[in-house]
Amino acid sequence: MIFSKKLLALLALVPALAFANEGGFPLEKAPDRSHNMAALQNGAKLFVNYCLNCHNASAMRYNRLRDLGLSEEQIKNNLLFTGEKVGEMMTTAMPAKDAKAWFGTVPPDLSVIARAKATPSNSGSDYLYTYLRTFYKDDNRPTGFNNMVLPNAAMPHVLWELQGVQSAKFEEVDDPHEHGKKMHKFAGFEQVKPGTMSKLEFDTAVADIVGYMEWMAEPAAQKRKQLGVWVLIFMTIFATLAWRLNASYWKEVK
Repeated sequence: MIFSKKLLALLALVPALAFANEGGFPLEKAPDRSHNMAALQNGAKLFVNYCLNCHNASAMRYNRLRDLGLSEEQIKNNLLFTGEKVGEMMTTAMPAKDAKAWFGTVPPDLSVIARAKATPSNSGSDYLYTYLRTFYKDDNRPTGFNNMVLPNAAMPHVLWELQGVQSAKFEEVDDPHEHGKKMHKFAGFEQVKPGTMSKLEFDTAVADIVGYMEWMAEPAAQKRKQLGVWVLIFMTIFATLAWRLNASYWKEVK
């Protein structure tokens, strides 16, 4: 069943090109969804329902979702809500000037966000997977939520109905860098209000969303990798034949 579209969508998944620093919150490995068509289809559904009200994915057309095994009829009936055509780009109906007036910034385009968040030590998928699962209740923030990966994030926790509300527990420990000084160390989350999904279900849903965003950043990635394997096989066979031909030629010369 398709989730009803939310009035409140992602304001800003992450501020432009902000990366988690090396000493920040540890990122968890995102599950691999690259070969799971059902998961990618579910991720596309969640992405359309929870992201496209405010964000654009202007490098992606709806009809490209046929690569995920969806027919044009399925795309039209389940993923188009405001009169878009199957061949159109995945864009929001919200004018950029209105977004800036309401939120103070234009929500970033998410077409290649999974690639943009990648670092030498972590993939962009790891960043997004951890980020979307580490919102916690913080009454001092305008949205009522904060985030462990990106402290003071502007984005509200739009998936809270699915995850529920969790609080972050901190303990006071000695600062290893300054003698005699104390610091707050993260000690885990505590569920305050249950969501419509269990923890496993929510983690799975987030993995599907992130998997879709990773696919969206390079839809041809799997075909490219498959083609690369065949090219290597061809080059190996060609090199072997060339080597044997070269050996045979010089044998006759001698």
